[in-house]
Amino acid sequence: MKFVMYGAGNVGRGFIAPLFSQAGYDVGFIDINKEVINELNRRREYEYCIASGEPRRITVRSVSGIDGSDEKSVAEAVSSCDIMAVSLGAAALERVAPLIAKGLLKRWAYKREPLNILICENLKDSAALLSGWISAALPPQDRPGLSGKCGFVEAAIGRMIPVAIPVEGDPLLLSVEEYGFLPVDKDAFIGDIPNVPGLVAHSPFAFYEERKLYLHNMGHAVCAYLGLTRGHKFIWQSIADPVIRLATMCAMTESAATLSARYQTPFHQVFDHAEDLLLRFTNKLLGDTCERVGRDPMRKLAAGDRLAGPLSICGTMGIHPVYIAVGFAAALVTSASCAEEARRIVASHSGLTENQSELVLMFFELFKRCEPLEVILQEAERQKGKLRGAIV
Repeated sequence: MKFVMYGAGNVGRGFIAPLFSQAGYDVGFIDINKEVINELNRRREYEYCIASGEPRRITVRSVSGIDGSDEKSVAEAVSSCDIMAVSLGAAALERVAPLIAKGLLKRWAYKREPLNILICENLKDSAALLSGWISAALPPQDRPGLSGKCGFVEAAIGRMIPVAIPVEGDPLLLSVEEYGFLPVDKDAFIGDIPNVPGLVAHSPFAFYEERKLYLHNMGHAVCAYLGLTRGHKFIWQSIADPVIRLATMCAMTESAATLSARYQTPFHQVFDHAEDLLLRFTNKLLGDTCERVGRDPMRKLAAGDRLAGPLSICGTMGIHPVYIAVGFAAALVTSASCAEEARRIVASHSGLTENQSELVLMFFELFKRCEPLEVILQEAERQKGKLRGAIV
């Protein structure tokens, strides 16, 4: 059995490929990082380190590398594999879609089985986006048949894999947390779902998608941006700050209440996951930094993403997202130098209502005046009291 992992970065090497390798698949990585590809082909194996109380290393065997700039080799890999996954980031995913399309055309010419593609991205509506990009790259006569020949399966990446630089000088060695479950969209598969331990198929999948983006990613981002305002370097330092921990927990509680109401799921089940995440944020061995988690703030401030998304849906469920607004404002500080610029971002980029925008901008001004976070949270509580009985 052959599994192709398009993207040999942290998620690909540190999470997705090991699941399939342990299930007996040979793993072929596609990437443009020639150093990584050459090392994979030289060794045919690599290690990753589980960062837990007693760190340990695990070897992933039967691997190979495919140069992502070699279009023929990429097309051949896509055409001949049993299943594949992508983990590249939105910009790169759009760029490689034509190469995947070429592989699919070759696959169909050989009359091979339909292909399921696991989409392992922190990207809202990633299945629709990828299928659209691939469809646009296909000849017009082949586009109508795409949905019946290719399954676009969204996945929720829960494992934290922060180290983006080689560990101990080894370009293949990664440090990851122990969490090892991969929820995927059960309804998106064409044909049988592969028997891979840790691959958990759910239906409907929207709850798990939003739980990942609006609870996990949102909480992580709030912790990071507030940490930056307090001068913390590491996520574990930020979450150990009692004031930041309180603000992050309150923001995650708002989101948990919203997801509970939206999907009619018991609140305690959603909040249990939030508490587990708060504990996982304390892992010093991961060495995760506030700067890494907070990078690319404009993407994180975009409509539907981890900050604007939960802010918007909270109001529809009667939840007042005051602490999410605090985290949003802290992120906005990194992208806007003045109130006018902040207002433009909120109005044109984030898709917030007028009331939500005013709440965020009020907290933005407090951050710009360098008010202590304790004072900002006192104001958050006052706003919470004012908003009871009304929807933001």
